[in-house]
Amino acid sequence: MAFFKLAVASLALFFHGFVVNADTVIYDWNITWTTANPDGMLERPVIGINGQWPLPVLNLTKGDRVIANVYNGLGNESTSIHWHGFFHRGTNDMDGPPHVVQCEISPGSTFTYNFTLEQSGLYWYHSHSRGQYPDGLRQALIITDPENPYRGQYDEELVVTLSDWYHDQMPGLLKDFISVSNPTGAEPVPNSALMNETQNFELPVQPGKTYLLRLVNIGAFASQYFWIEGHNLTIVEVDGVWTKPAETKMIYLTSAQRYSVLVTMKNDTTKNYPMVGSMDTDLFDAIPSDLNYNVTGFLVYDKNGHRPQPYVLDTFDPYDDFDLEPTDGIALYENPDQVIVLNMSMNNLGDGANYAFFNDITYTAQKVPTLYSVLSSGSAATNPVIYGRDTNSYVLLKDQVIDVVLNNMDTGKHPFHLHGHNFQVLYRSPDDEGFFNSTNTTSFPAVPMRRDTFMARPTGNFLIRFKADNPGVWLFHCHLNFHLDAGLAMTFVEAPLAIQETVKIPQNHYDVCKASGELTAGNAAGNTVDLFDLTGENRSVDPLPAGFTTKGIVALVFSCIAAFLGMAAVAWYGAAPIGAPMIPNTQ
Repeated sequence: MAFFKLAVASLALFFHGFVVNADTVIYDWNITWTTANPDGMLERPVIGINGQWPLPVLNLTKGDRVIANVYNGLGNESTSIHWHGFFHRGTNDMDGPPHVVQCEISPGSTFTYNFTLEQSGLYWYHSHSRGQYPDGLRQALIITDPENPYRGQYDEELVVTLSDWYHDQMPGLLKDFISVSNPTGAEPVPNSALMNETQNFELPVQPGKTYLLRLVNIGAFASQYFWIEGHNLTIVEVDGVWTKPAETKMIYLTSAQRYSVLVTMKNDTTKNYPMVGSMDTDLFDAIPSDLNYNVTGFLVYDKNGHRPQPYVLDTFDPYDDFDLEPTDGIALYENPDQVIVLNMSMNNLGDGANYAFFNDITYTAQKVPTLYSVLSSGSAATNPVIYGRDTNSYVLLKDQVIDVVLNNMDTGKHPFHLHGHNFQVLYRSPDDEGFFNSTNTTSFPAVPMRRDTFMARPTGNFLIRFKADNPGVWLFHCHLNFHLDAGLAMTFVEAPLAIQETVKIPQNHYDVCKASGELTAGNAAGNTVDLFDLTGENRSVDPLPAGFTTKGIVALVFSCIAAFLGMAAVAWYGAAPIGAPMIPNTQ
């Protein structure tokens, strides 16, 4: 596939990052194409920063101010940066999703993110532009808190990322995925599993030391099981929330989930030990014969020692994250002020392609970023209608307690991520329970686990609860990259009148919008005169005619192909010279 690597005249001014003073960190990033071959099977274009890939792991401290000047040097794609898991209190415009809180950063534009860190723990940063981060724009981010509850209990922090890798680039994969030729919505299966963006990762360790191992799944699609042979893992943090210690042999990480674990090394150096990431193949419609679904790294006690192959496991038994308890002791929030029920499904629309839905709405970005509509609509901002039918927007009042019931009507597993918050997890059903029924649980945890990404079981459900204490426009979406791009997202417009008082869009952001040709005021359709006139808003593809099924679509597709071939044969026959034989005489 073609790719571009642009030479930027001012590249000498772009640098990886430097500390201006004790609490301000500046990054000047040139987002560019480079090449890599992380699984040793195919060199391909990847998206790097300042010509570097894998991207740099960011190490920051709670209270730091971050300024990231992001220049798009890709040439052929727009881009963005989402700071996954950050609350962005008062700086909702820095969250990153294009068409939601900002405009796309078009080639040649520079977008400045500017915010202060109020959290600590393990996070990551990645593109939130259509299907882009699996092409390389993704990496871990650590915010250190000198006052964390486990200070003094470990000697060093180390980072391990898990990911999936595709040999084909995402624009082509997405085109084939959301297509009439793929009416069942079968997701592309990755080619390989990676650990720290390679299949040759080694982690040198010292005997007797205890490490805080930071684990994050930065992949596009595959969840992964993780374990270290001969070593226990003690979970102490999930998704930026410190937890009471929970010991286990194995962890399951969906896309976007993070764990910090304490691991104590053995007191001898006679062996090295496999660290294994294994993709959850239950997620795949088919398993190619050459699928490289395991990745093995090593705890290296002896750099000259043998690297043994990991044992083959018959079953997986990961720790159930529902049982975790935060160290801060925040109790179950009071009864909800609003209950939002989301019925999640996958189905076909009138173009024959498969899409994803909440309550029969597949998310469609609007002509004006939703945050910009909030800021330019005055008192009408409290009416969800102005944000367009297909943003699936819910307006929340300041400090309301919100329950979200998610009913997974699909046979697959789905990790859901909420921007701007972590949420309490009150209930998750087993497989195949169907729709949420309050009589299935008699009580909720007194101190529920909190995180920002949580998995729904196949044809099951869950119940989460959060406080609307962070005014902003926040997406809630599936973090399987293909499903997000197929429309599995909705919008919380939280305390819109408070947003108008606290968020001020910098001129640089408006300049980026102008360069990309996007509107910055009015309702979803860009109407600034009548905010309730949505003529011209972006809409999803129309539904299928009544009575059409997936099998019918497949039959129609192949009928069309057969008809085309038939017409081609007729045309060929008609174009042949009179008397010429249509079938060669082989006698």
